[in-house]
Amino acid sequence: MTNSNFTPEEIKNFFSKHFTARKYKNYEMPKEHLDTLLYAAQRAPTDATAQMYSIIRITDKAIKEKLANLTNNPHMATASESFIMCADIHRLKKILNAHDYELGNFPHTAIHFAVGDIVMAGENLLLAAEMLGYMGCWIGGVMRSIQEISDLLKLPKGVFPFAGLTIGVPDEASKHRPRLYRDQVVHENKYREYSKEELKSSTKEMAAITARGDWALTLNGYFGEGGAMEEREIDLSKYLKKQIFDK
Repeated sequence: MTNSNFTPEEIKNFFSKHFTARKYKNYEMPKEHLDTLLYAAQRAPTDATAQMYSIIRITDKAIKEKLANLTNNPHMATASESFIMCADIHRLKKILNAHDYELGNFPHTAIHFAVGDIVMAGENLLLAAEMLGYMGCWIGGVMRSIQEISDLLKLPKGVFPFAGLTIGVPDEASKHRPRLYRDQVVHENKYREYSKEELKSSTKEMAAITARGDWALTLNGYFGEGGAMEEREIDLSKYLKKQIFDK
């Protein structure tokens, strides 16, 4: 028997209430709540003990407004707490240099582990927030202006903004957030390919997650030929070459 304070149903119920909130009440988060969120973030798993991430807490009103415009996410300026979640290889290099070691040449691997670290830290932070009654929004819109955001936050080489994260008391109704059928994301022993029919069935199930009621159309706008990600790919490739790959 496991030692748990929660039943399986209680845990499912907690996660079923998750939704992305972009409208927040005007509420100043108590210091002990902020401390709890940041504590949770720092307790996240990290590969090889390196903790290759940094969290930039945004408290300056002018910077919040600039980030709201640069990410096209107005709630960056109105949330109780706004963060820029960064992958950070810079600090690792500095630690090694302080002990007369040199950082090895592994830029792709560094990105792999640094992104994993910041995602896990961010998810811990968001879960802690939801346990305290807040909701949040993970913001990929930093990709829209990644160089401008780096300049604004004075990020050194080896650090890049991976996402924004806003936390606050929601001022909007909770929403149902459907997910793909489990048998399309959980495989056993080997990867299972999908039939066109079951993919179309799951697309229909996911329709409610989009304003237009057409998930495939939304995905195509982001990831299809001529979609937003192709444009972001150009900017990100240039940025990472300068920020990470050029020593």
